[in-house]
Formats: sequence, C-alpha cells, structure tokens
Amino acid sequence: MIVADTGAVIALIDSGDRHHERLRALYLSDPDAWVLPGVILPEVDYLVATQLGPQAQSVFLADLAHGAFGVEWGRQTDIEAAALICERYADLHIGLVDAVVIATAERLRAEAIVTLDLQHFGAVTIAGHPRLLPRDG
Repeated sequence: MIVADTGAVIALIDSGDRHHERLRALYLSDPDAWVLPGVILPEVDYLVATQLGPQAQSVFLADLAHGAFGVEWGRQTDIEAAALICERYADLHIGLVDAVVIATAERLRAEAIVTLDLQHFGAVTIAGHPRLLPRDG
C-alpha cells in the first residue's frame, strides 16, 4: 500500500511538473496500491482547479469517481494521532493534512508514502518506517 500526499498527486496529474514522469511510472506500476487519504482531496481539488484548470479538475474528479484511486476516509484515531504528531514536531509546523497522511500511513501499515514534501515527511519518525517515494524508490 502506498499512501499519497497532496503534492505528489498534483505532480502525477500535471504533465508539466518535473516529477510527473517518475510519479506516473510509480503509479502505473501498481495503481491499485495507491490510497488517497480523504483529507487531501479538498487540497488536490483546489490546486488542480486553480493551477491546472477546470478540464484537469473534471478529469481528476472522473478518475476518483471511477476508482482510479482508493480513498481512505479515515477514523477519529487518525485525528488524534495527527494532533500528537503536530505537537511532537511543533517546530516543523506540519499542519493537519500532512499529519493525517502520516497517521493514516501508520495505521494502514503502508509500505510507502508518495510525497515531494521531504521537509516534513523526511524529518518525522514514522511508525513502520515506510519508504518515501520517489526519494527511496
């Protein structure tokens, strides 16, 4: 299982992003392994709409609706774990979304987190020590 962060999903969608081809290859190698925490969806939707336009937004929403990505809607324990992560790493200013992505990966025992945000994800000790893709790929 690969838990995805917002920035990685944006780069996967944006063919002009410098990480696009690498993320596309990762996704295509095992699309069923990718799980999007529900908490990232509003961010992805907003960023796709504002940075890539309404056509890209429609394609993303259609992909979601047709099951191109698994979605993990989360649990209360993810919020509780995220609060602890934010407290433990207060100096990093991780924020709710990244902390929930980490908490979700821990709960699901993900083998990897796909993220371009190494400032946050690379600095946190994550239970189970998932690989950070594409860095560790």
